Amino acid sequence: MRIRHFATCALLAALSSAAAAADDNACATLVGATNSSAAQSFSLRDGEPVDFVGGGKTVHGKLLVFSDGDVFRAYWQPDDSPEKYVLANAGADAVRLVSAAPRGTPAPAGQPGTAMRPQRVLSCPTL
Repeated sequence: MRIRHFATCALLAALSSAAAAADDNACATLVGATNSSAAQSFSLRDGEPVDFVGGGKTVHGKLLVFSDGDVFRAYWQPDDSPEKYVLANAGADAVRLVSAAPRGTPAPAGQPGTAMRPQRVLSCPTL
């Protein structure tokens, strides 16, 4: 019984260490654009203003949302740039930004509209 308990504790410790490491690896945060200095949530919808905050600077941008039937893909595009970065899920409240051409068709107005907390970015493009 003690070995099983020890193994369970070791697994939990390893998982919490991995989560802490993910926090340490965040190079920026995607937040809802606002005049406030507090990190804000945003909605997953086309045209939503979202800022990339990291490395002591803020880059303004917007979300582009495309769909293939019931599947939605979100992209972040910096203002005044043709580059688009897909938001690749990297765990709870974390994404990786990967330069990619949009796939699918533009999502209908306001869809999916899912509320998103600020997202830690684990791979940052050079902006």
